[in-house]
Parts: sequence; structure tokens; C-alpha cells
Amino acid sequence: MRVVLVHGIFDTGSKFKTLKPYLEDRGHVCLAPSLTPNDGRDGLPALAEQLGQRIDAAFGAEAPFALVGFSMGGLISRWYLQELGGHARVDRFAAIAAPMQGTLWAYGYPGKGAKQMRPGSDFLARLGESVQTLDRTELFAYWTLFDAVILPQDSADWQLADSTRIPALCHPCMLWHPTLMSHLAAQLAED
Repeated sequence: MRVVLVHGIFDTGSKFKTLKPYLEDRGHVCLAPSLTPNDGRDGLPALAEQLGQRIDAAFGAEAPFALVGFSMGGLISRWYLQELGGHARVDRFAAIAAPMQGTLWAYGYPGKGAKQMRPGSDFLARLGESVQTLDRTELFAYWTLFDAVILPQDSADWQLADSTRIPALCHPCMLWHPTLMSHLAAQLAED
């Protein structure tokens, strides 16, 4: 299966240096593009547009794939799925430590993307209004009680998804936690 891995704020595609080879060793073809500017200063919709362009360049404009978004990448992925038509190509979407109801941490950073990640933002409200586009997509969410970036932590406990709490001790630790990697690989392998 083709899998697209979407990084979070201040990161690049290299953030998946453990998860990407883990999935590739299990037969998946992975794309982990580096989106810019990676602090989201131009807004998450602009990064979602860029994501769509990178996917089309790598896989073509119609090939199906699974989508995995980490942190801010989970919200970029949702915009791509719900507002840019990505739901027509994606049958599985996994959000890892993504602030689905926003994060208080976003009040500490300037820029459009940070404002869009704040609880109650217009961006999050719009995603809430178009969530029915995900009706045919299998949704998975992974979160940890020890997350110091997603505040409150249960903002990543996405109620629409098959949600799994991972005992990772920090936000980035989620990406190399063995329970998350094995669970995600199993979900992506199911037919």
C-alpha cells in the first residue's frame, strides 16, 4: 500500500526516520514530503495544497493511498481530505498526536497556522462542518497522556476515529513507540 506521512510543526519528512523504514520493511511504499514553511506561518490550507501537489507528483493524480498525519500534520491532512477532495483517494487516515480540538500550546506562537490550531478557531470549525466527507474513510487516532504539546492531551483523542492511547512518554516519542508502530502497520495492512 502507498502511505503518505505528514510531519508536524518545525519538522521535515525526516521526522519519520524510524516509522518510514518500519512500514517499508512491511511492504508499504512511503512518501514523507517536507512541507514549507514548516512553522505553518502561511496557514495550514497552504500546506495542504502543497501536500496535494507532492502526492500527485509522486503517485499520480488518481492512485489511492493511506494518509498518516503527525501533530500539525494531522490537521494539514484533514484539510487535504475534507476541503481539497483527498477523501476520494484515501481509504485510511491515521492521526498521531494531532490536536483535533486544538491545543493551548498554539497561543504561544505567531502565524496563521498556530492561530488555526487554537481551540475554537474558524479553521477547526470549518473542519467540523465538513466532517461528513470522511464517512467512507477508516479513521484512526493515537494519543498519549504524557503529551506536553497537545494541551489538553485528550484533544488528540479524536472521537470520530478508532482511538488508541499509547504509553509514549512525550509528543515526538509517539513516532517510534513500538506499540504505535505495530498497531499502525496492522491497520494499514488490513484489506
